[in-house]
Amino acid sequence: MKMQKGFTLIELMIVVAIIAILAAIAIPQYQNYVTKSQFSESQTIASGIKIAVAEHYTQAGACPILGTTAGFPADPDEYEGKYVASAAIGDGTAADNPTCDITLTFKDADVSAGLQGEEVLIQGSETGDGNFNWTCTAATIDDKYLPNTCQ
Repeated sequence: MKMQKGFTLIELMIVVAIIAILAAIAIPQYQNYVTKSQFSESQTIASGIKIAVAEHYTQAGACPILGTTAGFPADPDEYEGKYVASAAIGDGTAADNPTCDITLTFKDADVSAGLQGEEVLIQGSETGDGNFNWTCTAATIDDKYLPNTCQ
């Protein structure tokens, strides 16, 4: 009697089906991970800007404006990163609690589809005790890509 060697067709089809199921789960999770990591660049760029804005506000009592405030570049593209196209700095619109707004805009290309051309608004306000409180909002970006601080 001869011994059978190798795999049957059904065994190979089961292995292929298992790999397909794993890929169907893994690929979207990986895409979410990539988008989250691209979004994190905006927070890294903003962290440097936040320090300069808070420092300026503490000394001058007003928000810096790009192009008119010493130490801040005239061109918002100066804050460009690999995924972030620009960052604008200016006064907020709330009259009752004035804020310094940092608006970061993502690039239109070479960025995940969920971030292309989107904006992140980071608002800072003086708390009255010399500290600055920052809030992050990204109204048009899906929450699954945002850190807890921006949801």
